[in-house]
Amino acid sequence: MNYELLGNSGLRVSELALGTMTFGEEWGWGAGRDACEEMFDRYVEAGGNFIDTANNYTNGTSERIVGELVGDERDSFVVATKYTLNTRPTDPNAGGNHRKNVFQSVEASLGRLETEYIDLLWVHAWDGITPVEEVMRALNDLVSSGTVHYIGFSDTPAWVVSRAQTLAKERDWAPVSALQLKYNLLERTPERELLPMALELDLGVTVWGPLESGILTGKYNRAADKNGRVTELEQDVTDHQKEVAQVVMDVATETDATPAQVALAWIRQQPGQLLPIVGARTPKQLDDNLTSLGVELDEAQLGRLDEMSAIELGFPHDFLQQPFVQTLIFGEAGGKVQR
Repeated sequence: MNYELLGNSGLRVSELALGTMTFGEEWGWGAGRDACEEMFDRYVEAGGNFIDTANNYTNGTSERIVGELVGDERDSFVVATKYTLNTRPTDPNAGGNHRKNVFQSVEASLGRLETEYIDLLWVHAWDGITPVEEVMRALNDLVSSGTVHYIGFSDTPAWVVSRAQTLAKERDWAPVSALQLKYNLLERTPERELLPMALELDLGVTVWGPLESGILTGKYNRAADKNGRVTELEQDVTDHQKEVAQVVMDVATETDATPAQVALAWIRQQPGQLLPIVGARTPKQLDDNLTSLGVELDEAQLGRLDEMSAIELGFPHDFLQQPFVQTLIFGEAGGKVQR
């Protein structure tokens, strides 16, 4: 595995991040402690150093397992965790982006991870009510204290991240280094605002949900159960999703790869720095994801996948690209202006 600088920082992270939302069985569908250790070891053997967890994953068990597995080699890993989601449902201050919650959340995470610092702290989701200034000042204080080294925003509107970065530069606070979002062949809406912003602000992007809950592996294209009945989960999968999955499967056959590997390769070959988060419930699934690093799609294959999964960017993007609008903006020199 190769390493990249995370966005505008000097932090070296591996091409794939290990997602640990499946570490622990409290939610009814995760992996047990032994399977987690096996997956962790295989990821490390492949050269991985970027671990993604959160304070609420499997009710805190994920952070505990990560802390145990990292152990004495803590300094060799980039450990990212998150705050925001409520951990005490009856307490209104036990969730959200505000200063009180970030400090209490980080303190609890440090204890579960058995570490003195967090490499990358994510704002897990935008709460829509906390002032951006309060969030950035609190995060800057954590960085200044050495408790947190870098900061990022997950599941947050582009305008919020842009404003946060502007405040950081104006007030000499710790900058935003990375963005985390959902992005895949069935969820391309980040191409409207989030991904262009990441390119402009030089933010690293970690991608969750790269296989769209397994739809892109083609498992729902393989029809009903052995009795010919359509499962409840399959009823929610649309015809369009199956059509995109079929193209992924076709490309997989051409490249002697699996559909999961093709879906991950497509993400990695998009503009900017996109680092898929690979999460698995079994070592076999993780091995399949890690092998995607050896898959490279040609221009024709990328084009077919792009065409089948394309979305309308909407206003103002589509409006601005209309020929008559381009002529109004650039006149007859439009074709000569270098972008």
